[in-house]
Amino acid sequence: MEKNNISLTVIVPFYNEEKFLSQSLERLIKINTYKEIILVDDCSTDNSYKIANKFANNYKNISLYKKTKNEGKGSCIIFAKSFIQTTHAIVHDADLEYDPEDIKKLFEISKNYPDCIISGSRTIGDKKRIKKYKSLKFINFILTSLFSFLNFYKLSDIASCYILIPAKFLKEHIYEESGFGLEVEVLSKFLRTNNKIIETPINYQGRTYSEGKKIKIKDGINILLKIFKYSKLFNPGSKLSY
Repeated sequence: MEKNNISLTVIVPFYNEEKFLSQSLERLIKINTYKEIILVDDCSTDNSYKIANKFANNYKNISLYKKTKNEGKGSCIIFAKSFIQTTHAIVHDADLEYDPEDIKKLFEISKNYPDCIISGSRTIGDKKRIKKYKSLKFINFILTSLFSFLNFYKLSDIASCYILIPAKFLKEHIYEESGFGLEVEVLSKFLRTNNKIIETPINYQGRTYSEGKKIKIKDGINILLKIFKYSKLFNPGSKLSY
């Protein structure tokens, strides 16, 4: 893939994010690194869709879709992938935990490694990070360590939202996980292509459950099971191409 020809789609899944959605999208629009933004409403019950619709009406390169059933973050990415018209894609959460300025950095790196995944890490490097729950930090460390062991590939953060993915790979191979297990599906399957996952430090400002944080203990258990399901150790010889 020619590095001068790469382009980026940002997928924004959201569910009941009326408190943060406008500010989140305004921050995203300012970076001007993307070719298109795809908004996917996971059947919100608040005013999120109305807020998103204003942005879609005001910007030609922003499209909005509403699912008919609440199924989870992963389902929104799977839903959106057929609409991607660029070489690469990344997910941006509709809250304020991630800094869109980091997308610019990931995209610049991808120009030199267009066939690789460029993954933002919230644990390496010296970046501004606020993590509200030490328990979640510890659980992510354990899950990431297990993932690295079972896939014979050292990573520092498998639960980052900012994973910049070649769109062709996303369209051809990612279709199973409707919830928070999607990142594990993406990273695990990508390692079977024998291409690299390149990590780079990113900023992070966690929010509390009272502020709308959605991941729960059951999601952690699900991620644990998916690490085993998709790992190289339990899928020997299952090479993928794209």
